[in-house]
Amino acid sequence: MARLNSGVRQDGEESECGWCKDKLGLSWQITPVTLTEAFTSPDRAEAKRAFNAMLEMKKIDIAKIDGARRR
Repeated sequence: MARLNSGVRQDGEESECGWCKDKLGLSWQITPVTLTEAFTSPDRAEAKRAFNAMLEMKKIDIAKIDGARRR
């Protein structure tokens, strides 16, 4: 099984909100299903809490996203 970061550049290209840059210089974002569900929630306060929690992350932490949704 390949690691998700196996193609990430060795120069430490890491960014906020799950964005990565691969060895070819292409940017892409890890987007777990729970994150998409949170952002599209009809409860806009829940969606905003999840979004704000994500903004503080480099690697997406699903447990923290779920916790922000429940507050």
